[in-house]
Amino acid sequence: MIDTVNTLVRKTPNWLLYLIGAAYPVWLLYAGFTGGLGVDPVKAMEHALGKVGLQVLIAVLLVTPLRRFTKLNFLSWRRALGVISFFYILLHFLVWMVLDVQILSQVWADIVKRPYIIVGMISLVILLPLAITSNNLSIRKLGPRWRKLHKLTYLAVALGGVHYIMQTKGFEYEPYIYLGVVIGLIAFRKLPKKRAAQPAKRQVA
Repeated sequence: MIDTVNTLVRKTPNWLLYLIGAAYPVWLLYAGFTGGLGVDPVKAMEHALGKVGLQVLIAVLLVTPLRRFTKLNFLSWRRALGVISFFYILLHFLVWMVLDVQILSQVWADIVKRPYIIVGMISLVILLPLAITSNNLSIRKLGPRWRKLHKLTYLAVALGGVHYIMQTKGFEYEPYIYLGVVIGLIAFRKLPKKRAAQPAKRQVA
């Protein structure tokens, strides 16, 4: 079963993932125009894009643990998922700025007044170079530095989790679950990897 899933994942072209990823914001836009997002469609769209962006970013971090513990290999999807998560989070920011606040001076006033917006923007800025370099050319150009650069994903997703908690009014358990998962995935990086069993040395008589 696992081998079958891994084969299907490996054979899935990235363009199909991008197509599926692009379909979600299009659906949100359609739902907003047709009354499917409630009385405040802009806020609903803004929150949905932010939450799903964080979910996809967490899914990116889950690739390695799944491969290590279950042998499910979604490595070929990881870069595409990272770009899709950045796309969602960027749209989350743009919906807030263009459709929600609308007035440029008010945008700056909100940024200064509300620390959670600053935290979210820092996360977005961190994700920008990661999205730009999520291609084979950048991997060849950067070499070992590419892997070091993309470790910033952990910082970006942690800030995303903090942003989610900070912008919540009152106590809600869901944002804390997200942050707990993120902390667990970051802690997973510190777990020692199993070493391959060394062949027993032949004893000399």
